Amino acid sequence: MGQLPDRVRDFATYLQGLNARLDQRAGWCGVFWQRDPEGMRACLDGSEVPPWDVVEALLKDLASATGTEHAEREAARARALHRASARAHDAGPGARALLADRMDVMVRERRYAERRLRELGARLESAVDEEAADAARFDLAWVRDDHERATARIAELGARLAELGPTPAGATAGPEGSVPGARPSPSAPRSAPAKERKRRPRGSARFAGMPVDEPETEVAAAPAPAATPTGARFAGAAAEQEEAAPAPPPADATAHADVSATVTLLARHRAEAHMVLVEAAAGPAAHFPLFAAELTRSGLGADWATLLWEAASLPLDRLVAAADALVAAGRTADGQQLLRQGMGSPPAEFGAAVHRLDEEGRHHEVRTLLDAYVRGRTPEEAAHTARGAPDRLVPLLLDAARRVSEDRYWDVVHALRVAGLGPF
Repeated sequence: MGQLPDRVRDFATYLQGLNARLDQRAGWCGVFWQRDPEGMRACLDGSEVPPWDVVEALLKDLASATGTEHAEREAARARALHRASARAHDAGPGARALLADRMDVMVRERRYAERRLRELGARLESAVDEEAADAARFDLAWVRDDHERATARIAELGARLAELGPTPAGATAGPEGSVPGARPSPSAPRSAPAKERKRRPRGSARFAGMPVDEPETEVAAAPAPAATPTGARFAGAAAEQEEAAPAPPPADATAHADVSATVTLLARHRAEAHMVLVEAAAGPAAHFPLFAAELTRSGLGADWATLLWEAASLPLDRLVAAADALVAAGRTADGQQLLRQGMGSPPAEFGAAVHRLDEEGRHHEVRTLLDAYVRGRTPEEAAHTARGAPDRLVPLLLDAARRVSEDRYWDVVHALRVAGLGPF
């Protein structure tokens, strides 16, 4: 690390120390080392700065080992060092073009995830038995993570591009190959690592833009164009196979500069548009039907889907209010989709939030949320929501399960027995 800028070296040293305190065979740290040891080494030696969600996942491992309070203190320090390291990386030659390329990859990955979410949502709704429904829920959980991770990285990359400011007049892109393929850091789902089914290996475990040989998964990755081997392979996109495009003729420095400036401008506008949608999602519930109508009328259906995803991270009472507003305006499918997407919280966290609403007398919100959770998550996950306040939440959970179906009721009863949360 002798040739690294001080801020890059500081973060790399911190990351090495964090890695040393974790069990490298367990948790997300173990997942990352198993799936992408080269990517991890690149982050630890300072040649790459990992996306923040990767650092966040390692801090969750630390919380499991040392306690939440200690990990929260660590997070503030890690965040400051990470930002400083990213700024130092972005000050280097070719950084703008590299960030814009990664932004484009993440935008395509998110679009693909949105399409898969619609497909899997339809598959869940039409499931003929509980086994098929569980399989759809399993795949949905991974695709939700793909979408959330891509969305977070779009915002992070957009902020980094915005800090660079407008493209300097007369700037030229570096010669071909001067910007590295930039092995991205391992990606991290937000929930704790779970045993994966053999039929659906976890995809997108590495940085976007770095070709890596790996076994074919259920969602096939498209071959990258011959001229740009770092492109579509990790866009997360492309279930359809495409023929490799022929290499374009060599371009002069002016053409490189024009293309780089255009891509950067597009990336900046995407980032700005995304931040507008983030702000809109935090607005009044009554605005959601209006946004749905206006965005759809304007041909911006993809932005409406993004707005719904951003709204899924709202506090649960506001999530229900937004869903209610959509249903009241005749957009029942959108309201139901918003509730499904908002059920991504870990069971303990979800149960604690529902219990608070119940204590506040918010019975409509409690009923709506438990119905959605029982429908969208496994019986085992639903059962674990009651662990923090079983006397109150178990009866409410069983009522919700019975409203779904008799089969789901008995599945939840069994899961509660296994979890030791019921006398039945």
